[in-house]
Amino acid sequence: MSNSPNQIETQLKELQTEATQAIAASSTLQRLEELRIAYLGKKGQLSQILRGMGKLSPQERPLVGALANEVKEALQANLDRQRQDLQTAAIAARLEAETLDVTMPGVRNSLGRIHPINGTIDAILDIFVGLGYTVATGPEMETDYYNFEALNMPADHPARDMQDSFYLPGGKVLRTQTSTVQIRYMENHAPPIRIVSPGRCYRRDNVDATHSAVFHQVEILAVDKGLTFTDLKGTIKEFVRQIFGEELPMLFRASYFPFTEPSAEVDVQWEGKWLEVLGCGMVDPNVLKAVGYDPEIYTGFAAGLGVERFAMVLHKIDDIRRLYNSDLRFLRQF
Repeated sequence: MSNSPNQIETQLKELQTEATQAIAASSTLQRLEELRIAYLGKKGQLSQILRGMGKLSPQERPLVGALANEVKEALQANLDRQRQDLQTAAIAARLEAETLDVTMPGVRNSLGRIHPINGTIDAILDIFVGLGYTVATGPEMETDYYNFEALNMPADHPARDMQDSFYLPGGKVLRTQTSTVQIRYMENHAPPIRIVSPGRCYRRDNVDATHSAVFHQVEILAVDKGLTFTDLKGTIKEFVRQIFGEELPMLFRASYFPFTEPSAEVDVQWEGKWLEVLGCGMVDPNVLKAVGYDPEIYTGFAAGLGVERFAMVLHKIDDIRRLYNSDLRFLRQF
């Protein structure tokens, strides 16, 4: 390669012209990077031309060096400009490919809905949790002890006939009420306690418009020093007010449950009709003794309700079987 300043200048200008045309013709970022290395890299054409500067005189080197810097800066500017243009074009192409046609019909996603039974349970739990109760649950397959004996129903007790049960091998039974949860909870917690127990229950009922062999209950239990029937009535009154959204005429009728004494059933006047909504009472001292509570120190009250009955009343459902038939025409109403 010649060491003449004029020849070096000519080579630099030819390099600039050639590189400028190649850069302008590049269509990809990869090709552009290849050109940068070929012209401006450590072993590129510009470096090869400048190797001849070592034999130039001290007066000639600054002039050639200045021209080389101008060529390098010009080529680098062309590279940067072309890179920006290619990147902008790539983004535009991607946007064009990914653009949504807003005139096309949308794809509808079917949203799940809360079943009326689950929704009713949630509404009931919200009320009692707001009153300071803790949610407690237990097994659906129970022992005779928890389902009957601990609830003041020994083997020969006539109250067992009130609940035609599903017995399982090994002495197990499908629970007939969620009161079993109360016994288990009291065995492991010292008073004062306030719990609300939702769950599925089983009884050998003939299925019709108002009965089902499988149903849901929610029960409450409060045990503390000095609780009275007045506390029970106040709790039930507040629950009824919140669940129905208004003050309703209420009637407590004397009744019988083996695990409460005294016991009562509660009726409310709803849309001109008297409805039985729940059973309640003061916890029988024998039940307190069964879990190790001293009935001379502690008293308690309990109440239980059928979730399906409340769901049917609140949503004006005429047949309990609609809650279990999985008819989409029915379920889409909720």
